[in-house]
Formats: sequence, C-alpha cells, structure tokens
Amino acid sequence: MSEENNENLGDELEDKANELNEEAKDTAEEIKQEAKSTAKEFKEGWTEATQSKENKKLIAGLLALFVGYLGIHKFILGYNKEGIILLAGFVIGLLTYCFIIGIFIIMAVAIIPFIEGIIYLTKSDEDFYNTYQVGKKPWF
Repeated sequence: MSEENNENLGDELEDKANELNEEAKDTAEEIKQEAKSTAKEFKEGWTEATQSKENKKLIAGLLALFVGYLGIHKFILGYNKEGIILLAGFVIGLLTYCFIIGIFIIMAVAIIPFIEGIIYLTKSDEDFYNTYQVGKKPWF
C-alpha cells in the first residue's frame, strides 16, 4: 500500500505541478500583453508630447515673448537662418550699444519676436501648424 500511496501522491503532485505550470504560463502571457500595451501607450504619449502641434506652438510662443531676441523660437520651429539673424542682430546691438545705433538694433530684435510670440499664441493650433510648420512662413 505504501507504494500505491506513493504513486498516487506522485501523480497528484505531477498534476498539481502541471496546473501551476499552466497558470504560470497564462500569467506570464497576461503580463507580456500588459507590458506591450503599456509600452505602446507610453510611446504614443511620448510621440504626441514631443511632436504635438500645440506643444511647438506654446513653446515657440513663450520663448518668442520672453527670450525672442536670442532667436530660440526660430530654432525650435526649424528656421535656423532666421534664428541666426536674430541672434547676430542681438550681438551686434550689444557691441554697438555704446553708440546710439545699438539701442535701436536691440529694440528691433526684441520687438519683432515679441510680436511673433503674440501671433503664435493667438493663432489656433491648426492654423499655426499649417502656417509655420507645414507652410514654413519664417516671419510674422
């Protein structure tokens, strides 16, 4: 009887091990699917956050208002030549500040981006995207 009990016990343990193995496989598959879903959501959210029309509009508008004389908002929108023009104008204005003309250069380099920042922030997201990101309109 002892041998029979051992066989029955062995069979029961084997069945229990198979059940646990199946449960572990199911749980692992669920975790795998959940991880894929979470990664996909994260990727979509990251892509949306980094390439969103609104984000570029808001960032470009605020940068134009506060530090527009450096041309950073132009670089954000992909207008490198225009960004360099603003930055160079500011540097030239600083260098010629002791002469009266430098004051006017700095004022021009500060006023233009300020106006652009207001325009950027007052346009609708779609209009901003079509005008400045698709249409590539560099000034105003």
